Amino acid sequence: MTTLLLISSVSCLVAVNQASLINRCDLAKVLHQEDLDGFEGYSLSDWLCLAFMESEFNITKVNENTDGSFDYGIFQINSHYWCNDYKSHTENICQVDCQELLSPNLLSIINCAKKIVSGTGGMKNWNRTT
Repeated sequence: MTTLLLISSVSCLVAVNQASLINRCDLAKVLHQEDLDGFEGYSLSDWLCLAFMESEFNITKVNENTDGSFDYGIFQINSHYWCNDYKSHTENICQVDCQELLSPNLLSIINCAKKIVSGTGGMKNWNRTT
């Protein structure tokens, strides 16, 4: 009985961990449906590379930066400029709560990413991309 309980507990932990990752093909389908292929001159491959480089396809990733701001979601959108995390000063250019950027439906983070690449710098607003 103890072994069964242990296996059940481990299975739940694995399922929760895997739930925050999205398969590359599933992400490509969503990005295509939301018209990101070719948006502002960036291909679907560009968007997939961005998602991989920033979060390794982890839709719930949150990273604290040295300046006290946080990066959120699959595209690691920064709280100082783009969303409101209620923890630090923010310009909140996307007019969105940072927690919404962690949603599995990806709509909020896609809309914010579109706003980011539409401005000056495009994808260079993510300092890990070229």
